[in-house]
Amino acid sequence: MEYVVSSGKAESQKTACLVAGVFEKRRLSPLAKSIDAAADGHLTALLRKGDMDGRQGQALLLHGVPGVKADRVLLIGLGKEREFNDRRYRQALQTMYSSLSNAGAKDAWCGLVQLHVKGRDINWTVEEAARQVEQLRYRFDACKSKAEDVSPALRKVVFGVEERSQAKAAGRASEIGAAMGRGMNLARELGNLPGNICTPVYLAEQAESLGKRQRGIKVEILDEKAMQKLGMGSLLSVGRGSRQESRLIVMHYQGAGKADNPHVLVGKGITFDTGGISIKPGAGMDEMKFDMCGAASVFGTLQAIAELELPINVVGIVAAAENMPDGTATKPGDIITSMSGQTIEVLNTDAEGRLVLCDALTYAERFKPASVVDIATLTGACVIALGHTMHGVMGNNPSVVNALLAAGRAAADPAWELPLDEEYDELLKSNFADMANIGGRAAGTITAGCFLGRFTGKYKWAHLDVAGTAWKTGDQKGATGRPVPLLTRYLLDRADNGAR
Repeated sequence: MEYVVSSGKAESQKTACLVAGVFEKRRLSPLAKSIDAAADGHLTALLRKGDMDGRQGQALLLHGVPGVKADRVLLIGLGKEREFNDRRYRQALQTMYSSLSNAGAKDAWCGLVQLHVKGRDINWTVEEAARQVEQLRYRFDACKSKAEDVSPALRKVVFGVEERSQAKAAGRASEIGAAMGRGMNLARELGNLPGNICTPVYLAEQAESLGKRQRGIKVEILDEKAMQKLGMGSLLSVGRGSRQESRLIVMHYQGAGKADNPHVLVGKGITFDTGGISIKPGAGMDEMKFDMCGAASVFGTLQAIAELELPINVVGIVAAAENMPDGTATKPGDIITSMSGQTIEVLNTDAEGRLVLCDALTYAERFKPASVVDIATLTGACVIALGHTMHGVMGNNPSVVNALLAAGRAAADPAWELPLDEEYDELLKSNFADMANIGGRAAGTITAGCFLGRFTGKYKWAHLDVAGTAWKTGDQKGATGRPVPLLTRYLLDRADNGAR
């Protein structure tokens, strides 16, 4: 898809389709009013006849509108003007894309970006529009014998801004939004693949493929022998019952000088999670292919920042393993030794994500990071606490946590902070090892964060629990690509402000 930003009067645009908005009670948006004036009240006359009242989700495609050079005019219902916000803007973009996909138009001039969204500016509306179009283009057909031929004719979207002075910044915003969307789609593709295809070795191969596509990314792969030499007993314990070998995947993006300390992203890459010996119930277990969505978000974010050529250094680490209940699998009560030297009593083998992450977090020390953020579908307790809307975030450094929260707000990919007080940490006590891998049912998301915090004392760190946000269930089952927008915005902000 090609994205262009231009200024000028809407009615003068030579395009296959001109897109504008209408609020409830047939209230024309400012752009729609200018089109209506050029058309000598043609839009107003149609609306009065009852063709459209502006409710959210409505669309009206018009041909041959007088006074307008466009072949078509597409009116999108926006709902109540006083309630128009991020969510309703996103819904309007989705309605636009669906209508354009069925219209046969090869290009479109999108005036929706000129709408006033509370607390947002023109750069945000353009960024969000490009991101939404990229997301809506995604289809998963890798495992279908015959891919559905649903590709729309649309090949180019022009975002129409009011002033020529806005075009340059809005152009960069469109690049950012498109890169975010493509990064999300890569994360979705990896997340949607089944566990018999997307194994730890397959993820390693995909990292190498990403390195070939993006010249700014170099890849290292650590196999089980290499991890054994490093003492990664915790990570290796998780894959012990699987015939699929575990991998530690390290992706280096260098957009700044070698002296600049990198920001590190660490992703949980459990390519399938049966729960191990502490086996899960059968219902819904197929969705445990999504347990590597934290890792997938690292892939997607690295691709996005490489496309954008950010002047920043980033290291992406993926701890990849499969959790299976073989005769050699780790058992409840086993004690393992992590790379840090700390010992762990495994009380529940279904709390395996933290076991792979803790060694990856220790490995991250060697890069002398400016910050470390780990991303994991870690706890069902996070779904209970925050549902499917917000990620959980916690960490040992307020500046990193606050930067992530701000990035989530800016990218419309929100997170919510949870505490990491000492009282919660005490729940991890073990009579037989330095710590247990679970702290009981109460505050499960927080005690998981406390566990990871024991391996992050040498740098600024935050943890994102995306168990409720990384995929959808039901008839819309599939990976979402979150939190790629949050992470990309976080790194964009770090690139703008310098490493810190």
